[in-house]
Amino acid sequence: MLPKYPKIKTLMGPDPRLKWIVCMMVVIQFVAFYLVKDLDWKWVLFWTYAFGSCINHSMTLAIHEISHNTAFGNNKAMWNRYFAIFANLPIGLPYSASFKRYHLDHHRYLGGDGIDVDIPTDFEGWFFCTRFRKFIWIILQPLFYAIRPLCINPKPITQLEMTNVAFQVTFNVLLYWLWGAKPVVYMLAGSMLGMGLHPISGHFIAEHYMFLKGHETYSYYGSLNLLTFNVGYHNEHHDFPSIPGRRLPMVKEIAAEYYADLPQYTSWVKVLYDFIMDDTISPYSRIKRKLKGEVKQE
Repeated sequence: MLPKYPKIKTLMGPDPRLKWIVCMMVVIQFVAFYLVKDLDWKWVLFWTYAFGSCINHSMTLAIHEISHNTAFGNNKAMWNRYFAIFANLPIGLPYSASFKRYHLDHHRYLGGDGIDVDIPTDFEGWFFCTRFRKFIWIILQPLFYAIRPLCINPKPITQLEMTNVAFQVTFNVLLYWLWGAKPVVYMLAGSMLGMGLHPISGHFIAEHYMFLKGHETYSYYGSLNLLTFNVGYHNEHHDFPSIPGRRLPMVKEIAAEYYADLPQYTSWVKVLYDFIMDDTISPYSRIKRKLKGEVKQE
């Protein structure tokens, strides 16, 4: 594709807007923490799902962007790592440093058995096989994404991961000390709900589950890309992971014939519905590969 369309190379490199957008999102959540501290619990829970879950899920996808060094570029890799820890603060769960290590393995060894922790475990595929159980599995997605690396591909803890934990725990304690339990519940519940049964979480299923045999990666071209840093342009992202999400639509425009005939989605809600209701689809509906040769992990 690059020999035919060398212009695509000009799209690679950091997105100068990303760091300012992330800072704005962090400030918005800090303001929300202050505003919910005096609300009744019913309104805390309402705004947690209606607003906080959207912002926090969007922030996880900002961290996904940063993991590809699109905030400050490859020459300032550690700036990206520490900026991701900063972006992690309103999410409440310290994961940005670990995410980067596992996510790059996902790109290098997509579907790699024992390497790619995006692949559900055998237990998930075996147990969550009915409509009701698949519904529960979607609700519990954050839990499985957290424990799956420990089951499939545990790695030694790094200093950066310890730093991530230290900053996050300190922030959570200070938030509770300053404004009480309600902002903490808003923060943590927002993250769990936003990555569970939520329209945006449809991207977890849409990206690589085989609704059509032989097609491993799917793009989504709906309006929720506006909240998710264009993560829906997933074929484009896997073809060119160093291109920031803001420029991925330009890849599709430049090389239209490579993407126009690929299966695609326009609704993540429909993806979630179809996943639950289609008895031929389950957590097993992924391509898993036995890797050969030397495997270099992060």
